[in-house]
Amino acid sequence: MIGKAWVAFDFDGTLRRGDSLVGFLLDLLGPASLGGALAFESPWLLGHAAGWVANDVAKERLLRRCLRGFSRARLQEAGERFAAEKLPRGLRPAMVQRLRAHQAAGHRCLLVTASPSLYTAPWARAMGFHATIGTELEFDPRELASGRFAGLNCWGPEKARRLRELLGEQTLEYAYGDTRGDREMLAMARRGWLVGRANAWGEGLPRLD
Repeated sequence: MIGKAWVAFDFDGTLRRGDSLVGFLLDLLGPASLGGALAFESPWLLGHAAGWVANDVAKERLLRRCLRGFSRARLQEAGERFAAEKLPRGLRPAMVQRLRAHQAAGHRCLLVTASPSLYTAPWARAMGFHATIGTELEFDPRELASGRFAGLNCWGPEKARRLRELLGEQTLEYAYGDTRGDREMLAMARRGWLVGRANAWGEGLPRLD
């Protein structure tokens, strides 16, 4: 492995099994409040699952329903607690080993995720990542969450754009992802790995189970 190489890891489905956002919202709101929010937003969530509502539209609607009005301090506290107590559950041991191998080789590892940096950034710091690129949330002048994105949802082309912004002329040597939202990131790496089941969009990429 090349010393000082840049390495990008997706989070949900790659380093960790399943989706972390609903787990965070459940931890923050409790089952009754989250259940009500999911029911209210179900037309858009089901539309996203069926492919006729964009990922960022459905996600931002849910975040607005769940997070609007929370203070930055409250959400940061909740994110740090979730990162410490809940995120370690469900990690893929083989992928954690691969992360540790890159770190042992002196590589600069980046967490690049569509999940909010509110909780992924503290988890990544504890795991020794060089930096986190994630979806950022908007706060108003009173430091209250609007539930909207600050910038774009860090998915698909936005992952690649933000990586280029960080790396400049430097090369992304390795990348790991598991869904269509990682395609552009994997394509810009010299060695892109598809984690989990094969997907039509990932044809030709080497796979890790």
